[in-house]
Amino acid sequence: MTVQQILEGVSSGAISVERAEDMLQQNRFEDMGYAKLDMDRRKRTGFAEVVFCSGKAEDYLLHIFERLYRENGEVLGTRASVEQYHFLSGKLPDLQYDAVSHILKMERGDKEHRGSIAVCTAGTADIPVAEEAAQTAEFFGTRVERIYDVGVSGLHRLLSRLEEVEAANCVVAVAGMEGALASVIGGLVSRPVIAVPTSVGYGASFGGISALLTMLNSCANGIAVVNIDNGYGAGYMATQINRLAIGAEVPEV
Repeated sequence: MTVQQILEGVSSGAISVERAEDMLQQNRFEDMGYAKLDMDRRKRTGFAEVVFCSGKAEDYLLHIFERLYRENGEVLGTRASVEQYHFLSGKLPDLQYDAVSHILKMERGDKEHRGSIAVCTAGTADIPVAEEAAQTAEFFGTRVERIYDVGVSGLHRLLSRLEEVEAANCVVAVAGMEGALASVIGGLVSRPVIAVPTSVGYGASFGGISALLTMLNSCANGIAVVNIDNGYGAGYMATQINRLAIGAEVPEV
């Protein structure tokens, strides 16, 4: 309905004032010219808009961060460069940057972390993608257990932490090379597994395509696959699963 139709509905008594207010607040966005910020995303989905920083002009990024912070009291950015951080840090004093995950954020300090997900990597080189997943989940209020460097070349390492993996509501398996870790975990646990292929590996891994195809073709059940190096997507989805597992309500705006 258009704004005029809503107002006419209120005038005729067909729409209550409360219903009209709710309708007018839906799908609200702020047009900044170079960006249209989705101000109602948290209300609709339970997750405020997150900023993909790579490739954005520094001035644009500054104004986007400032506006989202005013709206939500916190803001998360992914794939940020250290140069972007240095530019913004002098203007946003509460800004935090993690050079491993390339996460840029302004976060509430009193956040409660609930439930549990396990983020596992095949190797140490997969940690940057894993940290993007882990820190995304933590930003959205999920407790994360990190279990790194437990790939199939030394399966006993994973088995030594299997109890912790089994206790999680969801498992994120991050692996490059041949990407076999997700299949192994999927065959061992009763929880959903989110497989994240990484671009780690030698030439025939084709920048992560080999791991991606292995994960997509896994014969283990309960595995979903996100895009190559998409730690953010895995952390987001794992949080959705964790919220369902603990019966958490969507956070209030």
